[in-house]
Amino acid sequence: MKEENIRHTLSHLLAASVKELYPDTKLTLGPAVENGFYYDMEFTSPISDTDLGRIEKKMKALLPSWKEFSSRVVSYDEALDIFKDNPYKLELVKEINDRGEEITLYTCGGFTDLCRGGHVEFPSSEISPEGFKLDKTAGAYWRGDEKNKMLTRVYGLAFSSKDELEKFIEVRAEAVKRDHRKIGKELDLFVFSELVGPGLPLWTPRGTILRNELDSYVWELRKKQGYSQVDIPHITKKELFETSGHWEKFGDELFRVKSREGHEFAMKPMNCPFHTQIFARTPHSYKDMPARYANTTKVYRDEQTGELHGISRVRSITQDDGHVFCREDQIDEEVDKIWSIVEAFYFASGFEIVPTLSIHDKDDMGKYLGSLDTWESAVSKLRSIVKKRGHEVVEAKGEAAFYGPKIDFISKDSLGRQWQVATIQLDMNMPERFNLSCINEEGEKERIFMIHTAVMGSVERFISVLIEHTYGKFPVWMNPSQVRILAVSEKFQDYAMKIADELRENNIRVEISTPNETLGKRIRKAQTDKVPYILVVGEKEVQSDTVSVRHYRDEDLGSMSKDEFTQRILKDIKMRVF
Repeated sequence: MKEENIRHTLSHLLAASVKELYPDTKLTLGPAVENGFYYDMEFTSPISDTDLGRIEKKMKALLPSWKEFSSRVVSYDEALDIFKDNPYKLELVKEINDRGEEITLYTCGGFTDLCRGGHVEFPSSEISPEGFKLDKTAGAYWRGDEKNKMLTRVYGLAFSSKDELEKFIEVRAEAVKRDHRKIGKELDLFVFSELVGPGLPLWTPRGTILRNELDSYVWELRKKQGYSQVDIPHITKKELFETSGHWEKFGDELFRVKSREGHEFAMKPMNCPFHTQIFARTPHSYKDMPARYANTTKVYRDEQTGELHGISRVRSITQDDGHVFCREDQIDEEVDKIWSIVEAFYFASGFEIVPTLSIHDKDDMGKYLGSLDTWESAVSKLRSIVKKRGHEVVEAKGEAAFYGPKIDFISKDSLGRQWQVATIQLDMNMPERFNLSCINEEGEKERIFMIHTAVMGSVERFISVLIEHTYGKFPVWMNPSQVRILAVSEKFQDYAMKIADELRENNIRVEISTPNETLGKRIRKAQTDKVPYILVVGEKEVQSDTVSVRHYRDEDLGSMSKDEFTQRILKDIKMRVF
């Protein structure tokens, strides 16, 4: 909270500094945000990033005079008079008054602003002048509405100390280098087309290999746990999602399609309702339980254009969905199996994972399907499973799915950023809505439970995280190109091709570099392309029937026999060495 208060205080200091330097500026709103703050303002003349140094200097000059905040409540009429020359503040004052709330003004260093509070009490002694810096300018519509006037948003960064600020800037610079959009293009993994549209990535041959290897491993792990593959269509009658509850909750996010006969269909935004209909195709005895279905397929969501970001936020989303239909006394065992799958996959992908229990908000049950008692029981089951696994139960209130609580797995990437990756969701409501049951030992219908799971979740988003985590240096087992062979000159090309053929017979992905550039340039190119193994062959290798091996972690492994190298890389692939 202290850091958030520092950031909100600095948004006031920013506004005060701008008013001193540009007196005719109209102020609007200035909240604290993650890693900093911003203020939206209407300038009479445009400013840019080149002006930020001047504004920041003024902020640091004013800070010593910002001794203490004071506040006062004013009447509606008084507030209208104070802000009579600022239409943005007047709009806010009227909204506050209409809600029946107090109108409060906060003053520090001679600067007064409309605010509900949340500052440090003594700015000059609690804020380090070296712990903040102005970052950039951007355009922003008033209230985020493109029908309104475009304002200038000035962003700042703020932390408790200079060291924290410098560390953040350093990590951010590294994140720019690792940006999945940049590396994805360099490695030729995916492409976007103006003709296809934003948020609809096209996967190249190399990118498709990566996707398929990841998905194949998920299926390999699931198959061992008794899953069966199913397949479903990409559109459905709206009634399916009306029954599931998705139409009411997410109707605005659905792509809708009308048939020539006037029937309304939806592009599927999720897969679970379809799987219920596969389960419901026939009566199930308790002896048939559990039923485990797996399906990697695309779903479609009408994301706003401004929210799209590379492949991490798209409109066509590939989900590696699994659904288990089980009895209540089978929940623990089934969740345990899924957890084992998740652990194996993320270990092989180079991530450590920690569980978080995402639960309902008792004070806002209108967001969820079902009764409070049902929710409390389901949360208790998952809480017990997390404890049995030896983990501390960290709960995220209000973060449950609308149909049930879930275990979300959180991972840190190599830059220390946190990501929510896999999820296990316990659903006690959809079986009720679709009337799913099995016949129990007494010959009576018994309501079942449904467990939703996604290992990668969105395959696109997972790959974006994976790219940035590994810097594009994918583990050998999933890498689109596992080996590149470089002949020193043209006369050794036949030997290179012979090695390639032998490796391909072992299902190893091999490329051959044409010797039309110097060996040094081709080695650097292979390193830039992040190929795990580079094999160099020349006179010595031909005579000794060996290969000279380099590893993409910049290791020169020296000379090996062809068989020794083949066994090494096959072991890497089989063991899924990261």
